[in-house]
Amino acid sequence: MSDEPEVHEEFEARLKAYEGRPAAATGVGRDPVNEPMIRHWCEAMGDTSPAYTGPDAVAPPTMLQAWTMAGLTRRPERTAAYDELLTLLDESGHHAVVATDCEQEYLRPLRPGDEITFDSVIESVSGRKTTKLGAGYFITTRTDVRAGGEPAGTHRFRILKYAPAQRPSKPAERRPRPVVNRDNAGFWEGVARHALLIQRCTACTTLRFPWLPGCTTCGSPDWDTVEASGEGTVYSYVVMHHPPFPAFEPPYAVGLIELAEGVRIVSNVVGVPYDKVRIGMPVRLEFRRYDDELVLPVFQGVTP
Repeated sequence: MSDEPEVHEEFEARLKAYEGRPAAATGVGRDPVNEPMIRHWCEAMGDTSPAYTGPDAVAPPTMLQAWTMAGLTRRPERTAAYDELLTLLDESGHHAVVATDCEQEYLRPLRPGDEITFDSVIESVSGRKTTKLGAGYFITTRTDVRAGGEPAGTHRFRILKYAPAQRPSKPAERRPRPVVNRDNAGFWEGVARHALLIQRCTACTTLRFPWLPGCTTCGSPDWDTVEASGEGTVYSYVVMHHPPFPAFEPPYAVGLIELAEGVRIVSNVVGVPYDKVRIGMPVRLEFRRYDDELVLPVFQGVTP
């Protein structure tokens, strides 16, 4: 595509014409809300809330999208309009795609047995944006979810369709930056002070990590923090060999560290050969500076 402004304006007008058109029509959940999926979800997330078990169980609200997903098959309810929009972007050179974020609103709890239906609309197409990945357009779809015909929630999903930027032959060897948002900013402020902070619910005193906006045990939104002692053990680990990244030198060990306080954190195990890392190995927290901007908590292996 030409970079001339009038060409961009004409192309963006064509994209904007898709706003408000359906992206998925009269979708039906592949399965009713059910206890096995709720159980698998809670086990994967480590969520032990009693609200999700027993005769009066409800589904975790964040499962809202799960009940609308089609698995590995193409969604039969997807509209021609949405396919046309993606094809238009593909043919103009914006063939790469990355999911950027999602937002959910919950209107009522979902319970086992609820039959799910939904419709999606192309809510917005942004103007041309320049990102580190390349120049492209953000597409936001809004899915309205119903349970037994009643509104149950809304799921907004945003992707970036972009033309990949030309990469330098030797990319800068910088570690990826952490994603800092309003929910975890306090954690990273602590790291900058060389303090590993754990959230603590002020209602039931449950510790939680990673940081979340509310307590998964009692639901309270109120919390304070405690500073980790820095002692822990390797609960599990993997050794990374591939793929290679310029900022990393494989092989290296990535551990799931169980802190003395009882919560777990993913970080590098350092100070010992990667093939000497073992489950149950004691580790000790340290903070490493990787460049002028980036400090990360890592864990030094303690050998006998």
